[in-house]
Amino acid sequence: MASFIEDLLADNGVSAKSKDESNSLATFLASLVFNIVIALVIFFAFCLLRPRFRRVYAPRTYAVEREKRSQKIGDGIFAWIPAVLRVPDEDIIRRSGLDTYMFLRSIRTMFIMFSVIAIITCSALIPLNILGTNNKRGLLQLSIGNLAPESYVIWAHIGIFALLVCWVMWSIIGELRVYTQLRMWWLTNPENSSRANANMVLVTSVPDKLVKDEQRLADIFDVLPGGVRQVIVSRQSKELAAIVTKRDRLARRLEQLLTAYAVKCTALSDQPGYVAPKHPTMRTHGMWGKRVDAFEYLASEIAMCNHYIAQSAKTRHEYKPQSSALILFNQQIAAHLAAQAVIDYKPLSMGRVSTNVDPQDVIWSNLDMNPWNRRIRGYLSFLVTVALTIVWTLVTAFLMGLVQIKNLSILDQFSWLRDNEFAIGLFSGIVPSAILALLMTMLPTVLRLLLRLEGTATRSEIDLRLLHRYYFFQVWNVYLVTIFSSSIVAIAANSIGSPGKIVELIQTQVPLSATNVLIYVLLLSFIGAAKEILQGVPLALRYLVPILFARTPRALYRAETPSRFDWATNIPTHSLIFLMGFSYSFIAPIVNIFVAIYFGLFYLIYRYQFLYVYNDQRWSLGGLSFPKAVKQMLVAVYISEIYLLLMMVAKFQVSVNAIMRVIVVLGVIAGTLGAHWYIDDVYMPAIKYLPLKKAADVERTPHLAGEIPNVVGNKLSPSDKHLEEPLVAEQRHRRRNWIYIMYGSVVPGFLLRLAIWTFPSVLREKVSDSDEPRPVVPRQLTTETIGDTANRLGMRDSRLTLGEDAAELSRLFACPAIRAKPVSNLWVPMGNSVLFARLLWEVEYYGQGTILVITQGAEISPRGKVCADMDFSLASVEASDKEGVAHYQRTRPM
Repeated sequence: MASFIEDLLADNGVSAKSKDESNSLATFLASLVFNIVIALVIFFAFCLLRPRFRRVYAPRTYAVEREKRSQKIGDGIFAWIPAVLRVPDEDIIRRSGLDTYMFLRSIRTMFIMFSVIAIITCSALIPLNILGTNNKRGLLQLSIGNLAPESYVIWAHIGIFALLVCWVMWSIIGELRVYTQLRMWWLTNPENSSRANANMVLVTSVPDKLVKDEQRLADIFDVLPGGVRQVIVSRQSKELAAIVTKRDRLARRLEQLLTAYAVKCTALSDQPGYVAPKHPTMRTHGMWGKRVDAFEYLASEIAMCNHYIAQSAKTRHEYKPQSSALILFNQQIAAHLAAQAVIDYKPLSMGRVSTNVDPQDVIWSNLDMNPWNRRIRGYLSFLVTVALTIVWTLVTAFLMGLVQIKNLSILDQFSWLRDNEFAIGLFSGIVPSAILALLMTMLPTVLRLLLRLEGTATRSEIDLRLLHRYYFFQVWNVYLVTIFSSSIVAIAANSIGSPGKIVELIQTQVPLSATNVLIYVLLLSFIGAAKEILQGVPLALRYLVPILFARTPRALYRAETPSRFDWATNIPTHSLIFLMGFSYSFIAPIVNIFVAIYFGLFYLIYRYQFLYVYNDQRWSLGGLSFPKAVKQMLVAVYISEIYLLLMMVAKFQVSVNAIMRVIVVLGVIAGTLGAHWYIDDVYMPAIKYLPLKKAADVERTPHLAGEIPNVVGNKLSPSDKHLEEPLVAEQRHRRRNWIYIMYGSVVPGFLLRLAIWTFPSVLREKVSDSDEPRPVVPRQLTTETIGDTANRLGMRDSRLTLGEDAAELSRLFACPAIRAKPVSNLWVPMGNSVLFARLLWEVEYYGQGTILVITQGAEISPRGKVCADMDFSLASVEASDKEGVAHYQRTRPM
């Protein structure tokens, strides 16, 4: 044992002159110590700051809808850990949506995968590698590089890797089985299916003749089940958009002036001989305009804009139509059939159809684009992405080479690094990985811009496409180029004039990159996870921005809004770590330990973040990002198998043993291809769209729409057979199905049924506050809920008049300018001044009935600070009709 430790602490078996610091044990230990220390400091800082800064660490306890709020956590330093782990899966879906739940499941699945992989490989392969005969030192002694090419021990690596591939593919198939069931449940659930956008499609590249003839366009889609309910042709008006922008800018300015004036009036109202402060003034046309009363001028200008908007609403149908249309069907299945159908026989005509359309998600400027223009832009975007990849590769390689110790130590300023082993290890283990991570944070903005310029219709579609583009960019630039740059250069340099040596050099050079992989995983495992939970930048911004810029109740209200999660960049990053871990699972098994730690830490942190911090209502796609993550995992499996094949070819000797090793690896690849074919054939077709059978089952038996699916079979457990009370039976049935959902992908179904039969008490335990049986009733929507475009894009009861319903839906699903109402809502605090109340009436008078000043939900503190009530529903006030406006005016203090 002592001799092994001495060998491990040696210098990797190379001379002191040519020692490569990237593979020294000092680099790994320095990086490990540094990352753990920094992560612990950040972690304890979060634990101490969390109870004191709810605005950053718990906005979902007060700044979201009541039914989606999370319960407050105690002030204990570690109280948050058991609190987030106790939340059942059903509550996560109810509060955060299926997308969040499937993302957390994928992180949990990868944690379970690598926990098993780490146990198997570290207990079986590392001892075999240590006993190798290549006399490697340091970390290389723990890798496959320490085994001789003719060693029979390599069979253990092949066998264990084949077992790991089976384990990963089995886990993926199990997760897809659960996801397809949950996806169908989400599609048919009344909470989703009763909304207008669930029954609607967006069709782009519509010919001019059809956009000008809505009836003919409706006849095309009317052949689908249930027929067409309404056709909404997209229209745009630049003049109207400019007026709406001007109106909103003036309204925000007037709101700021009124709020500042209310604070002044409140401060002076307690003084004897109170005199109201003078009204602020402003110039009418820039620097040289006439100076006038700001309140009167702004209110009058807003009134003129609102009158123009009101007149424009009467001639909405006369605006220039765009080459796109929204088709609203009477049945949800019709929308999904339309999205899969070939609509027109002409090339590129109506070739793109999007489902689940949200007006807030649509990029309206991209709807009026010629299909050939869109196609050419797509090709150009691809070419620019390739060119960007090459340029990014050169820049990254230059910067990474610049910070190498052997290059910097030449300079006199860094001469102190030459003989300092700890400093060399610390520098080599931290700086290159940190620069690489910083470079990759700049890339998504550029890729998003390219996808937008292609003419992509929705922002969510951009994010879904960015998932793959950003992933493959990372695979090339981070994984293959940066981390393996030293190995690639060594292989290229040593194979000049002897191309046949390339394969031979792979067996010696690829294991050398294990330290680089390990360091990168360490950086993201500890500092990356700690950075995610600390929320350093939001911590600063969410307190500085309100202090420096938030001067109105509206600005304060928006400052409290929970932040959004960047799906398009985080999912590919986790898939990259999966690739790093699995591709090195047989080369350097020690990597698997830290990959398991990575996914375990992020699973715990993300549970807290999604329950208490993140709230992205716009990203509501029913888990469509999960199949993208699955495909990225399959890419990682293939790359790992190619590595293994190249390693076996590199170690090839003219013998039966070597030939059989190559044949077995090819068999593993063939088995993976078969499993991949099974996934594509069985699960992928049922992932995105609603199957006909499911739609027919729900139409025949409506209560199935809200029933939690049974993902492992339809057999009842013995504990359910003799129940007398239907409500108790239903509750036990639901809980059993949730148990199947939680564990069905990692535990065989017969074992779950056996466990439930052995321990029937698990069905009687109260898993969640929401476990009480609830009748499944489609949501009945009112005029108010239809008007709240941010969260309530729903279909009204069919008993309402079609004309009224059609007009309202046409407005809601129009571009922002046409969707704008001819009323400006100003949210200001009332304060304690009677004179200020009179001023509000004057502002509304100057606004000629187009301005509503709202004072509810806002106040001025005794210290003169403006406060906003987060429980006040500003959206419901803004969606009110004339009667609602009159009500708020009557209830305002005089």
